[in-house]
Amino acid sequence: MVEKLGQPDESYDDFTASLPADECRYAVFDFDFVTDENCQKSKIFFIAWSPDGARVRSKMLYASSKDRFKRELDGIQVELQATDPSEMSIDIVKGRAL
Repeated sequence: MVEKLGQPDESYDDFTASLPADECRYAVFDFDFVTDENCQKSKIFFIAWSPDGARVRSKMLYASSKDRFKRELDGIQVELQATDPSEMSIDIVKGRAL
């Protein structure tokens, strides 16, 4: 079930703010960026959000179903797992995209 669909004018901060602090979620983010060679690029990220405050049962369910769920998606280029916001900061996303 799709819980939220972001809009093109929303920022990465809007995206991360929409993730609950105490519940697991899968998220897909289309990250647009410009390379050092001044080329416009895009990478599609699959993010497994499993915050420390989530219930253990929920974390186990999300961890065990992640690969199967991800296989159903086309075009995923980068996978990122995060347990707190610092693990999915914009700097980490940029570093993984390059």
